[in-house]
Amino acid sequence: MADDTFRALVLEQRDEQVTSEIRELRRDELPEGDTLVRVAYSALNYKDGLALTGKNKVVRSYPMVPGIDYSGTIEETTSPEFAPGDRVVLTGWGVGERRWGGYAQLARVRSDWLVRLPESIDLKQAMGLGTAGVTAMLCILALEEHGLTSDKGDVLVTGASGGVGGMAVALLAALGYSVTASTGRADAREYLAYLGAKTVIDRGELTAPGGPLGSARWAGAVDTVGGETLAGVLRTLAYGASVAACGNAGGAEVNTTVLPFILRSVNLLGIDSLATPLTRRRLVWERLAQFMPAEKLDRMMTVVRLAETPALAREILAGRTQGRIVVDVNA
Repeated sequence: MADDTFRALVLEQRDEQVTSEIRELRRDELPEGDTLVRVAYSALNYKDGLALTGKNKVVRSYPMVPGIDYSGTIEETTSPEFAPGDRVVLTGWGVGERRWGGYAQLARVRSDWLVRLPESIDLKQAMGLGTAGVTAMLCILALEEHGLTSDKGDVLVTGASGGVGGMAVALLAALGYSVTASTGRADAREYLAYLGAKTVIDRGELTAPGGPLGSARWAGAVDTVGGETLAGVLRTLAYGASVAACGNAGGAEVNTTVLPFILRSVNLLGIDSLATPLTRRRLVWERLAQFMPAEKLDRMMTVVRLAETPALAREILAGRTQGRIVVDVNA
């Protein structure tokens, strides 16, 4: 590979069909930006699965290099905040959707979208965490800011066998919380127990028919599913408790009533990791470096080659993946 070219997975749309192909591109084809990053790893997130399969119109224009997060080393920059050789991570900001993302060996980007990696996190671990780890920690921060402490009772995590859910289980357990994990996968129980879940329940418990209020079970919750699952969480939160909602794999509509809010004073907290301010991102990565157990992160990660991502996209959308899929863009 010549110095002025690099390898990337490129999406094209023809006759409403989205296709993907690994190509060799030139540096001068990269978008504008003040910083050039030599990418080491990206990841396969649910949103990447949508992009690769052409669902939900996640990608706004073509051709597109997908990959909503990446880690790597700065190769060139005009920013006074960084220097060549700095290890950085990017999550969010619309990369992989509106702007070329991480499924490439090089990425050009705005420096104010980058976070310098803490020393204790290597480039592969950074993508083991990635958008999922950032989102999980944003949920935990929001819950704690609304009064959650480890002595208040059980904290529920829905969609726990997925990337964000698994991260939330491991992080909450490391922070001393009693965690109940909800999953539709019977084969994930041992894995979730290893991550730190004290109890594992079937997701059907949350979606079973019932009245507008159920037993007050949860001191707090991280919901990655949405839909009827989120409605079930709201019905069963304890007085004054909060749920941090960050996903809609189970549906975007929530059929609920005002009763949990006006009779139990519960809070529904919306979590968006796409445009999180830089100061908040830095805090998130500091907390991830401090509290994410490295051995659990290693078990959560499966490293794959760039060429494997299109097939795996269908698996993640079908809920057949577990943990975090890390993409080695140089393999």
